Amino acid sequence: MISEAVIKALKNFVPEENICLQEPMAAHTTFRIGGAADCFLRMEKEEQIQKVQRYLNLVGIPWFVLGNGSNLLVDDEGFPGVILQIGPKMKEITVTGNRITAQAGATMAQVAKAAAEHSLTGLEFAAGIPGTMGGAVRMNAGAYGKEIKSVIYSTTYIDKNSEVKIANKLEHEFDYRKSRFAKNKDEIIVESIIKLEKGNKAEIKQKMDDDKKSRKLKQPLQYPNAGSVFKRGNDYITSMLIDKCGLKGYNVGDAYVSDLHAGFIINKQNATAKEVLELIEYIKKKVY
Repeated sequence: MISEAVIKALKNFVPEENICLQEPMAAHTTFRIGGAADCFLRMEKEEQIQKVQRYLNLVGIPWFVLGNGSNLLVDDEGFPGVILQIGPKMKEITVTGNRITAQAGATMAQVAKAAAEHSLTGLEFAAGIPGTMGGAVRMNAGAYGKEIKSVIYSTTYIDKNSEVKIANKLEHEFDYRKSRFAKNKDEIIVESIIKLEKGNKAEIKQKMDDDKKSRKLKQPLQYPNAGSVFKRGNDYITSMLIDKCGLKGYNVGDAYVSDLHAGFIINKQNATAKEVLELIEYIKKKVY
C-alpha cells in the first residue's frame, strides 16, 4: 500500500483529479485483465514525469510506465506501486514537412491518420497497431513485415537520473520487438520524431483501409486480447505450429486460443492472468 505521506507528496506534482488509488488495471489493458494498482497517475507533461520519477526513486517505491496497455498482462494481484500513465493527456501530434513529432501517449492510429492527411507515406503498416507511440518505440512494434525502426528519426526520453535526453536513430538499439527502452526500464519515452516520404494521399488511405479489412478478417478483434502472444521464429510461423497441434479453441478457464488466429489468446469473459499464463505454458509444452 502507498502511504498517505507519499500520496500527499505526489499531489505536489500531479493534480489531485489525475491521482487514482487502488485503480483496477483491467480497465487499462486491452486484455481486460489485472488487479488493482496501489496508485495510478495520469501524466500531462515532461516536467511532471521528471519530478515524479525522481521522487519515487528517492523513496524507493516501484513504478511502471503504461501506454495503451495493448501488449500487457497484469497480475491478478495488481501492481504494488505507482503506475505512470502516458496516454490521452500526452497525445499531441505536430507535422512539419515530412516529419511528424508525436508525444508518447498518441496512439499509432492517430499518428498514421496524421501522416495520411498530410500525404506522407511509410507509416501505413502502423494504422492498426493498438498501442501508443511510446509503446511502439519501446518494443519496435511492427506489422506486415515492417517495423517502427524504419521510420524513427529521434526520441526524447527521461533517463534514470530524471534528465531529458535525445536518442538518434542508431541509439535506439532496435532489434526484433525490442529497443534500448525495453532493456533500460528506467528510461521513459516522452516523444518521438518520425521521418516519412511524400506520397499519394488516396493510395496511402487505400493501403490503410486494406490492412484494416485484413486485420478484421484474420484477427479476433471482437474479444479482449493482447495481440500475438509469441514471437515469430526465424524459419517457422509460430501460429501455424500452434494450429498444427490442434490447439485452436483450447482453453484454460476463460482464456482461449483463438479459433481465428492461433497466435492470439483471447479473454472470452472473465479470464485471469493465472489462466492466461497456464495456457501459455501448455501451448509451449505442446508445441515443443
